Amino acid sequence: MTRAFLPDPLPPTLIETLIDLARRAPSAGNTAALEWLVLDTPEDLTNYWDTTLSPARRKTFAWPELLHAPAIVICWVDPERYLDRYREADKAHLTLGDSLDAWPVPYWFVDGGAAVQTLLLAAQDAGLGALFFGLFNHESEVRKRFGVPPRQKAIGAVALGYRSTSKPSSSQKRQRKNLHELIHRGKWQTSDTRR
Repeated sequence: MTRAFLPDPLPPTLIETLIDLARRAPSAGNTAALEWLVLDTPEDLTNYWDTTLSPARRKTFAWPELLHAPAIVICWVDPERYLDRYREADKAHLTLGDSLDAWPVPYWFVDGGAAVQTLLLAAQDAGLGALFFGLFNHESEVRKRFGVPPRQKAIGAVALGYRSTSKPSSSQKRQRKNLHELIHRGKWQTSDTRR
């Protein structure tokens, strides 16, 4: 994840290409209920940061070059579209169209995560830096500021741009677990280090 960006703008066609790849990620029932809000003008980016990062917090913000990202793409989903899709004849027998509570796993978020991951990988392949982050308690304010319909739920935001090398994240120093600690063949193995 990149937390420091150069302010150089991205070609709009590149952002569209990345989203085109992201929309091809798996979608339960091919519901395809994800939509993308692209903020790539100085005015939109200023409005976004003014909405989500107060001037007081900005003074002590650990990642000031994150605010240089020339594009923020926010992935939104309408969970109600999953109900509509699963009420159709080929899916109705699953009874998932009855209510959002009928879903043991909220696939609208699973599908959104797959699409965002595809976007992140495509950005990497295009030589860009990217950072996925949540809207958290700013979702309603962002929705209102940018006219997003109330049924839409934010999966999260992705900052996109060319990397600045001025300040790497301390998280990059964390070691990944060994592969053998993550794979269980035939039976779940438990050890002191894996619970």
